[in-house]
Amino acid sequence: MKLKPILQILLAFAIVAFGYLAYQSIMKPIKFGEIKKERYEKIVDQLKDIRKAQNAYKEVNKKYTGSFDTLISFIKSDSMPMIKSIGSLSDEQIEAGMTEREAVIKGFITRDTIMVSALETTFNKDFDIENLRYVPFTREQSEFKMAAGIVITGSKVKVQVFEAKASNMVIFADMRDAYLDELKEENGNRIRMNKYPGLKVGSLEEANNGSGNWE
Repeated sequence: MKLKPILQILLAFAIVAFGYLAYQSIMKPIKFGEIKKERYEKIVDQLKDIRKAQNAYKEVNKKYTGSFDTLISFIKSDSMPMIKSIGSLSDEQIEAGMTEREAVIKGFITRDTIMVSALETTFNKDFDIENLRYVPFTREQSEFKMAAGIVITGSKVKVQVFEAKASNMVIFADMRDAYLDELKEENGNRIRMNKYPGLKVGSLEEANNGSGNWE
């Protein structure tokens, strides 16, 4: 008879523990999804910046680079050509239907090529280009993997390509222990669909015009 209260207490603890575990099993994937959304948004923005920097580099050098040192040095120190228009169409010319191209041909508008800072042309003078290489949320400990090369299309055309990427194991490195099951499921689903388990822009395997795998 004396054991009955003890059993009731143990049963109550077991019910609470089971309820907590059930709650966690529901909430953990939801919480992981919230964290994933926040991190992916920030990392996608940075991959877009890498793409902008690569396109600027290619405009001048006719190819992409696989080196962050080279890319950052170019954006910091080099210049890019920019066409500056001198003059403008008058109200009378606009009403007459004259285009800017016609105005250039007739000499009403002249164009000159000037060299402008690559940093200000591509981003702005206050842009933190030094941190372009680092994967957000990794406290500058992990860099994006970046490479450049050439692919040959089906019509035998050589196309310059680049790729920059960060795997989910890097993106969520600080949460790996707490959300290991969710991370394994996320990666497993992407691998089964033959998709990269993380975020990347560009491709070394196909000419995709620098598309991101989130687009």
